[in-house]
Amino acid sequence: MGLVQSRVTISNPRAPELAPLEIDALADSGSITLSIPEHVQLQLDLHELERREVTTADGRKSICPYVGPVQVTFQNRNCFTGALVLGDSVLLGAIPMEDMDLIIHPARHELSVNPESPNIPSAIVK
Repeated sequence: MGLVQSRVTISNPRAPELAPLEIDALADSGSITLSIPEHVQLQLDLHELERREVTTADGRKSICPYVGPVQVTFQNRNCFTGALVLGDSVLLGAIPMEDMDLIIHPARHELSVNPESPNIPSAIVK
């Protein structure tokens, strides 16, 4: 498991007239999805698709909005995903990182594209 801060761009592919947000995100391989604060949802006019129950790190359960679609860009990689709306910062979980074929270097505290596939994302689809 690893935690690092990285700069990502988040946008609403249904509203290309809205400027994308370049924002610091906590890349966390121990989390699953993308999570964004409410102010990001509002700025990008992301519509609620449904509500989901989440369990936070302290064990509390709560219901939060799930919005989308969201386009996430990191360096030469993109993915489309949904996002949970909670917290006060962007959290990039394992699913969007896997979709973009990104890796965390815990010792260097950085997120990077997979060096084994530097030009295009790679995936295992067995």
